[in-house]
Amino acid sequence: MKQKQLQTLLKSPATWLSEGGEESELVLSTRVRLARNIEGRTFTHCAEASELESVRAEARDALEQAASMKDSVYLDMNETTDRERLILSERRLISQDMVKRFNNRGLVVLRGEKLSVMLNEEDHLRLQSFEAGLALNEAFDRVSRLDDELDGSLEFAFSDQFGYLTACATNVGTGLRVSAMVHLPGLVQNGDIRKVSDGLRHVRLNVRGSYGEGSGVAGNFFQISNSITLGLSESDTIMNMDAHIRKVLEFEKNARKSLLKEARSLLEDKIWRAYGTLRNARVLDSREAMGLISAVRLGVGLGLITDTGLSDLNEMLIMIQPMHLQMLYEKVMGPDERDRSRADYIRSRLKAS
Repeated sequence: MKQKQLQTLLKSPATWLSEGGEESELVLSTRVRLARNIEGRTFTHCAEASELESVRAEARDALEQAASMKDSVYLDMNETTDRERLILSERRLISQDMVKRFNNRGLVVLRGEKLSVMLNEEDHLRLQSFEAGLALNEAFDRVSRLDDELDGSLEFAFSDQFGYLTACATNVGTGLRVSAMVHLPGLVQNGDIRKVSDGLRHVRLNVRGSYGEGSGVAGNFFQISNSITLGLSESDTIMNMDAHIRKVLEFEKNARKSLLKEARSLLEDKIWRAYGTLRNARVLDSREAMGLISAVRLGVGLGLITDTGLSDLNEMLIMIQPMHLQMLYEKVMGPDERDRSRADYIRSRLKAS
């Protein structure tokens, strides 16, 4: 990948990091993903290199013709370094699996990063749509349009009995994964987060860390997603997810009201201490920084902090990741130097705001 393209990604924050979306105080972003495979082609985990290359070329040609992908950038994973792929992973554009298994794989991404396609990841195509805030229908409509455009030039593997065929049985059917990145400090602080998580799992929804499967929870950020793709239509899945996420948001709002009523001084003290630390700290590891940003984000949501915005804080969550810091400062850093640079970056952003 050319250095210029990486710099473009760094200098132009993803549009889904903005604070203009619905419920943006509680929901950072919405993501909708479709898994698709080409009829008659071997699934990626069993395919020879020559077939993977052929599939990638065929899919790329189809994407070049798709109206939805006008003004997109193609990135050949074979030409990327480990660090560059980690940057793309930190931006949620590729998976951790694609960081490690990159040969004959690719990424097509629309400028602004609202729409992207992973080529030859677990499936031949993984279509992804992002939106700021809670916007399941908008994100689905965008990815569905691209799906329809590609269906005109690619024949997708489909069964009349099971629906779309995928490499993993958990995606068979619609191939649809819908997720929302939610910020739930109130439920964490009052101890109800486990009860809410258990309730979501009872209705077949997944609750994970901010980077999905296998990632830990940091900064009170959680990813809620569907686990059923077979037997439910796309519209029912979207409607189901929207209803359950809105219930969680109501629980969070009530938790915040209770905390303000019962322990306002302690809550305000925690928020202002976090803000002071971010504005003055000289060393911050990523987990501590995310926790402090979470507290400040809560302060912004409650109207206590007015001289910085959600967009700034959302962007910080990406830029303080290890590989973004190294690209930003244009040098390889060990953990200690990254912690110093992270604190420097946050101080400069908060001062600028």
